[in-house]
Amino acid sequence: MISKHLTIAAALVLISGLGVGPSAAQTAAPPAPAMAAPGAAPATGATPAGGAMAPAAAPAAAAPATPAITPPASSNAPAENPYGLGDIVAKRNPVSITILVLLGIMSVGTWYIFFMKYFEQSRILTQARTVEKRFWTSGTLAEGVDKLPKNSMFRSVADAGIRASQGGTSLVGLNDWIAMSLTRQLEDANSRLQSGIAFLASVGSTAPFVGLFGTVWGILQALIAIGVAGQASIDKVAGPVGEALIMTALGLGAAVPAVLLYNYLVRRNKVINEKLRGFAGDLQTYLITKSK
Repeated sequence: MISKHLTIAAALVLISGLGVGPSAAQTAAPPAPAMAAPGAAPATGATPAGGAMAPAAAPAAAAPATPAITPPASSNAPAENPYGLGDIVAKRNPVSITILVLLGIMSVGTWYIFFMKYFEQSRILTQARTVEKRFWTSGTLAEGVDKLPKNSMFRSVADAGIRASQGGTSLVGLNDWIAMSLTRQLEDANSRLQSGIAFLASVGSTAPFVGLFGTVWGILQALIAIGVAGQASIDKVAGPVGEALIMTALGLGAAVPAVLLYNYLVRRNKVINEKLRGFAGDLQTYLITKSK
């Protein structure tokens, strides 16, 4: 009975091995290449059993060599401005250079005169405080004059009043003579205060027109460049138009500070003149009262 079952199992194993072996061999074996007939044209594609055309393998084309791109070297140096003030100086145009020199003289002269007059006015205002503290608190007129600085305008006014009180004239009364002497001294002091300030007024009124002349000159150069080139390209007119705008800015840069500083100095001169007139009036009253 056992041998019968073993015989049946062996038969099943043998039958399954015979069925699997040929199909596995058929699957693993590669297809044999087709032999071309002699003299036949090379086929672009072979027709397999299924009927689909298999594309022929094309020869691989050699890929072109890509040139290496070298990045530009970075530079930290700032690019030069071809339309700035340095370019105007480098071109050395006589008209442009003359305008620059005039505006430079105006600007430098304005600030020089301002600082000179400012320090002079500050010194006189300090002397005015000295008069109030020392002159009128002295025992005698001569002692009060000696307490004033020798370069003081107030001392000049006091000396003029004293001289007028000591030697009058028969044609004019003593009071009028002293008043005339003090008035002349005040006018001299006012002339000293006003010296140089007229330059600021001149700069404030003429500097814009000097800059405007530079503007007109720059626009003229731009029109000439357009006419020569035959077209209004930006590279032809950028330089002259930029020069025109720079001249305008320089003219205003010289005129505006001159006007503002002129008004400031004139206002301080007005304060000084009021202090001088007040001192002269008090001195005249004292001298007239003393002479009676």
